[in-house]
Amino acid sequence: MVACAARKEGPALVIPMLFVVAVVAAIAALQVRDLLAAAALLSVFSFVVALLYAALGAVDVGLNEAVLGAGVTGVLLVVALFHTRRRSGD
Repeated sequence: MVACAARKEGPALVIPMLFVVAVVAAIAALQVRDLLAAAALLSVFSFVVALLYAALGAVDVGLNEAVLGAGVTGVLLVVALFHTRRRSGD
């Protein structure tokens, strides 16, 4: 019986922790001045949200969020950053 009670409390503790980590990552992405760090933090945010979806039972949505949100979007943001100039020519 003790193992069953611990098993039910595990996800109940994980979900609020993932929510807090997602909010912290989002706020950090908004506050950071470096665009590459902001892109990395947005990928971290998306991956944490994917874990949150999986913890809530929507595994297919979590997998989609991990692939598209953290993977493809993160790579596209980094590639776009490397194709732009950091300083203006003025």
